[in-house]
Amino acid sequence: MSRRPGNHARRLGDNGGLFSSAKSRSSPILSLGLIVVGALLFIAYSYRNSGGFGSNIDTTSRVEGDYSCTAEVHRALPILKKAYGDSMHKVLHVGPDTCSVVSKLLKEEETVAWGVEPYDIEDADSSCRALVHKGIVRVADIKFPLPYRPKSFSLVIISDALDYLSPRYLNKTLPDLARVSADGLVVFTGYPGHQRPKVSDVSKFGRAAKLRSATWWVRYFVQTNLEENETAIKKFEQAATKRSFVPNCQIFHLKSFQ
Repeated sequence: MSRRPGNHARRLGDNGGLFSSAKSRSSPILSLGLIVVGALLFIAYSYRNSGGFGSNIDTTSRVEGDYSCTAEVHRALPILKKAYGDSMHKVLHVGPDTCSVVSKLLKEEETVAWGVEPYDIEDADSSCRALVHKGIVRVADIKFPLPYRPKSFSLVIISDALDYLSPRYLNKTLPDLARVSADGLVVFTGYPGHQRPKVSDVSKFGRAAKLRSATWWVRYFVQTNLEENETAIKKFEQAATKRSFVPNCQIFHLKSFQ
C-alpha cells in the first residue's frame, strides 16, 4: 500500500516539481512519513476486518454459526407487540443476555419486564448487575421450578435456553414456564444445520446446544400437552410480512396452561 504514493513523490521530484529543489533534505522525511501512513492504513484495515469500526457482527455470527436467538428477540419485539398487544405489558424473558432484552422492554411505555438469566453473569456490565441487584433480573437454574406464582406474567419469551436442556429437564422446564404465563409463551430456538453448536458452550452452559427441527418441537408440544397459539401465529406472520421481517431462528407461539 505504501509503494504507490512513494513512486508519485519521486516522479514529482524528477520533473522539477514541488520537491525538486530540496530533494536531498526532504526525501528522508517523505520516506518516513509514507512508512508511518502505510503502517496506519494497514493497522486500520486489519482492525476493520477483525470486527472494529462498526462491522456487521450479526452477519459474521450467522456465517460462523454463532447467531444468537436472543439477538433475534430484539429484532422481533415490534412484531411481537403487534401480535400480542396488551399481553406485552407484563413480560418475563428467559435466556442468556436477558439484561439486554429487559432493558429494551423497560424503555417501552406501559411495559414492565423481568428476566431470568440461566447461566453465569461474571462478565455482566454494571447496568446488568444493577438489574440483578434490584431483583428485576434473577439468576436461576431453569431446570428447577421458578419461584413465581401461576400466571405471574402475561407473556413469557424464551430464547437460547431450551437448546441446552436435555429432554429430561426440558420436560420440567417448559411446562413450568407455561405455568407462570397468563397469555402464552414465545419460544426462540436455533435452526439445525443453520446454526452450529459451539465447543465453547460446554464450559459456559454445561453442554453444547442441541438444535432440534420444527417437526421435533411440534411433536414434543403435543406430548407435553402444550398447544400452539394459532391466533398469535397468524397475527405475528401478518405483522412480520408488513415489516419484511424474516426470522433467523425458529419461533413458536404456545398457549398457557388453562
